[in-house]
Amino acid sequence: MTTPLHTSLNQYFGFNEFRQGQQQTIEQLLNQQSSLAIFPTGSGKSLCYQLTALHLPNLTLVVSPLLALMKDQISFLNSKGIYAASLDSSQTSEQSHTVMSDVRAGKVKILMVSVERFKNERFREFIKQVPISMLVVDEAHCISEWGHNFRPDYLKLPRYREELNIPLVLLLTATATKKVKRDMCERFAIAPERVVQTGFYRSNLDLSVLSVASQEKLQQLANIIASQQGAGIVYVTLQHTAEQVAEGLARAGFNAVAYHAGLEDDKRWQIQDDFMAGKINIVVATIAFGMGVDKSDIRFVIHYDLPKSIENYSQEIGRAGRDGAPSNCFTLANLDGLNTVENFVYADTPEQSGIDYVINNIRNEQTNNQWEMQEYSLSSESNIRALALKTLLVQLEMQGAITPLYAYYADFKYKFLTDQNELLSQFDTDRQAFLQQVFKHTEFKKIWGTLNFDALTRATQVDRKRVVAALDYLAEKGHIALETKRITQVYEVNNSVINHADLAPQLHQYFIEKEQAEIKRIATLVRFFELDSCLSYNLARYFDDQHAPQQCGHCSVCRGQQVKLSYSLVHQMPEQNVIASKVAELKQHLAAKGISDVSIDTQCRFLAGMSVPLFTRNKVRQLSGFGLCEQQRYSDIKALLQQL
Repeated sequence: MTTPLHTSLNQYFGFNEFRQGQQQTIEQLLNQQSSLAIFPTGSGKSLCYQLTALHLPNLTLVVSPLLALMKDQISFLNSKGIYAASLDSSQTSEQSHTVMSDVRAGKVKILMVSVERFKNERFREFIKQVPISMLVVDEAHCISEWGHNFRPDYLKLPRYREELNIPLVLLLTATATKKVKRDMCERFAIAPERVVQTGFYRSNLDLSVLSVASQEKLQQLANIIASQQGAGIVYVTLQHTAEQVAEGLARAGFNAVAYHAGLEDDKRWQIQDDFMAGKINIVVATIAFGMGVDKSDIRFVIHYDLPKSIENYSQEIGRAGRDGAPSNCFTLANLDGLNTVENFVYADTPEQSGIDYVINNIRNEQTNNQWEMQEYSLSSESNIRALALKTLLVQLEMQGAITPLYAYYADFKYKFLTDQNELLSQFDTDRQAFLQQVFKHTEFKKIWGTLNFDALTRATQVDRKRVVAALDYLAEKGHIALETKRITQVYEVNNSVINHADLAPQLHQYFIEKEQAEIKRIATLVRFFELDSCLSYNLARYFDDQHAPQQCGHCSVCRGQQVKLSYSLVHQMPEQNVIASKVAELKQHLAAKGISDVSIDTQCRFLAGMSVPLFTRNKVRQLSGFGLCEQQRYSDIKALLQQL
């Protein structure tokens, strides 16, 4: 039967029928019921918010973790005559001003942003003035610290929703275990009956796990690719492996290119565009590639190295065969790379001394219960990697120790595009006086001027927010060019919590538990690859899909090819006296920089070749012992050092 929803489905998107789960999700939302939609990769999650947005009175705000994903969605929507836009780091200030004034004027239906955008005081001041009908969280599993791809800033979305008074929420993901599902629903108060899950099992994906020695991988890879048709992705763990494998394939006559986070942005966009357009056939990539790749005819996905977890594995193979046609997924598995995957996890766990440093900084550096910090320098001083530091700050928020008040740009620079007197003449006397004070407290060097906020506040008691809003307005109207940099975050401190003696040990324990959960996740992955029963069935069960067939008939186990994984390269632990001398060299090097206390964990990281701020700051990577044991598992290195 034709409903108004079917009419707009056809009119805007050219479809006659909804896919499974779409109509239920959209109807719930239009009945003002917040929902969680879990659909397999490529089965039309985005349509749920795109069509709903057309039937809602105000703006739909979409939070997405990836720029590439936003760009694809926006060009798709604009091609359908729906005005969608984003505010993101790749835009010029003219572009973002155009978007902001179109949002204010109610012309934009869907606005896409990253979660980090909420830290930007200019964005928050702007979005508070805009009525919003619905918040959409794409890749919503990022909100659960028990899922993969956890992004600490996502934990703040429930609070942003409250502050912006958004009545309706839609969470979207392809991968969620039972625990992660529960977590997502609790955070956004979504009723269990509003969860729409369409099943995880995909009958068109053929899964094969092969036990391959490292020395034979490249040859085996070339043989497999030679037997495949169409385009494919080869996933590797490390950037230099991506380069090596792509070169090896190119030498063997394949049209293959490496893709990783170490490449320039322009180069990455170019590779992605060429792959989409079919000019490149094979991309050899770290996990930096894929989330934003909406190519429906990827015929094969090959894991050259072990993926990081079952969740990562399922997301990565989920990029194959989105058009429903048969596609093949191969894993060239052995245990040689196990230490690399595990060491990524250990490198992110902050030491207790680092957590102590941050807490003491909050205790001692606050004024009137307010603490200011800049992420880069705090990460460097506390020796906590950037992502772990974000997690720590969010945990301190969750414990009630600190509350974020606002973030501001330490530096506001501007230059006049309209003559100053002509500009002032356009405002009434009150506003003229206010702007004259702003201009008076700006130190101009030739053309550009830097605003001195402290002097301005002391002289006039004017509210900072009013100044930011005024500068933004002048920039939007083309009277000034405005540049902002160096974000400083300001928190309110709850001293009774921050001074609690147990706070640092508790937080350290939280990180150790997360670390152990991640290590277990890797062990679960190895067990999965060694299963003696259907891989497709077990994968579906892991993601709480109870409807997959017990034997799919299109996986290596169903074909009778169960594997046992083993080490193919034997790396001897270096001699104890060599290790001892390299550690002594490290201690000597740091002592010369005034650092006398070098913990066992720091020594482990040095030997394992892990990058932490302390090493970058003190040029530790230049020492000959850095990475001496990078082929060993972290737990083995630590056991040896404790024995020494």
